[in-house]
Amino acid sequence: MKTQVGIIGSGPAGLLLSQLLHKQGIDSVILEKHSRAHVEGRIRAGILEQGTVDMLDEAGVGERLHEEGLIHDGIGIQFNGVNHRIGFKARDTGKTVTVYGQTEVTKDLMDAHAARGQDPFYEAEDVRISGIEAGTPTLKCLFQGKGLEVQCKIIVGCDGYHGVSRQSFPSDVLNTFERVYPFGWLGVLADVKPVSEELIYNNHKNGFALASQRSATRSRYYIQCELNESVEEWSDDRFWETLIHMFGEEVGPKIETGPSIEKSIAPLRSFVAEPMRYKSLFLAGDSAHVVPPTGAKGLNLAASDVHYLTEGLVDYFSTGSTSGLDLYSDRALARVWTAIRFSWWFTHLTHRFPENETHGMAYKLQIAELEYLVQSESAKASLAENYVGLPF
Repeated sequence: MKTQVGIIGSGPAGLLLSQLLHKQGIDSVILEKHSRAHVEGRIRAGILEQGTVDMLDEAGVGERLHEEGLIHDGIGIQFNGVNHRIGFKARDTGKTVTVYGQTEVTKDLMDAHAARGQDPFYEAEDVRISGIEAGTPTLKCLFQGKGLEVQCKIIVGCDGYHGVSRQSFPSDVLNTFERVYPFGWLGVLADVKPVSEELIYNNHKNGFALASQRSATRSRYYIQCELNESVEEWSDDRFWETLIHMFGEEVGPKIETGPSIEKSIAPLRSFVAEPMRYKSLFLAGDSAHVVPPTGAKGLNLAASDVHYLTEGLVDYFSTGSTSGLDLYSDRALARVWTAIRFSWWFTHLTHRFPENETHGMAYKLQIAELEYLVQSESAKASLAENYVGLPF
């Protein structure tokens, strides 16, 4: 089989890239090691920057998003038991964010592929990359018990942190940077009305808590937990009791409780791999970078990678120019590091770190910065500018 662009991974990055290339008349093939049901079942973030929404519209998959998505033009920042609203439009950004689950984005993109009769090769086993050094990029795998070979001009790895794509870079080419945070997020999804129309980020003396949502009737809540804890230690009753306590008298009594649909613990880390290109092999999304979920940047960074890569690929296949592809890694990484910085700052502002316990000054400085944030128009504008997404 021959194609112009071979893509590994059918998460939002791979699917969006393939769909945008299709709109430009560029062929692509996606190999995915899991089933469609498995990919659809992943519970992930659901805050879309304006630029990501615009890209989904460009890809022709924005109809349901606009019907069901919840537009937010502000967030709450709570500390010392008081919730402070920070608006986005009021900060002259002219932008908003949209609450629409990553699972729904994936479904919409999968449906678009099915509608054009070009589903990914689901359950493609033992995907391997070859021919990069020789200039004959090729993907090989087992599909339905038989060998499948895809000859490509370009290969794009959208296969996540543990995927084969980044591992295929020569070790002397790749540099990696990582910060593992000393805590995780315990998340619960439940069919209960959200406590607020907007997200509330809560700095409590016992740790971080977040009131989020997936729809007008489905809520997503998080609390900071230890990395060595297990989901089995947290009954629904214990979770709700802890959450309500952490949100205090102003917000806590308004929280509706109910049976959890999904409950999980996610570790937090920052990770960046440089460069994001080696010859005809490119990285996009989590295969190249991971951010803490605090700033809601993971999916949006994947989309910005796709934006830069699509521009370069369209130019390459239409004119033969490699300038866009040559600039891809630098352009993408500039935005990645800006988002890594914001997520790092926001995480340090809202979470309890070991130094908070052993050195009281750290906590005092944290509260002082929160006070400055909610009182300073410039500080609010900076948070809003980063949260809604910097321009591509």
